[in-house]
Amino acid sequence: MGREIDEGWIEEAVERYRRIEALQAEFDQAARGLKVTVHSPDGLVELVVTAAGAVTEVRITGPLDGRSSTELSRSIQAAVTAAADAARWAREKLHAEMFAGYRSLREV
Repeated sequence: MGREIDEGWIEEAVERYRRIEALQAEFDQAARGLKVTVHSPDGLVELVVTAAGAVTEVRITGPLDGRSSTELSRSIQAAVTAAADAARWAREKLHAEMFAGYRSLREV
């Protein structure tokens, strides 16, 4: 016996997929535009990162007087690590806001 095709269900599924796809594109664009500024713990380095993870600015904001290249490297590394964490946080917050109306597949 053949199975009946529920065309209404298929059309609804396709439309839902299109809405999610459009929302994903909007999310990607918003993530590229959302910027977060972080500093190294010692205040020497400042980075600006997008929620998409792109570092857009790097500034040395403190004095370099008497600091070695190793100390500067540590400050840069700390700021980069903080920027990655900040980008992840911003992306998760943006995702929660934009996709609040959609259940996770894990909940199904």
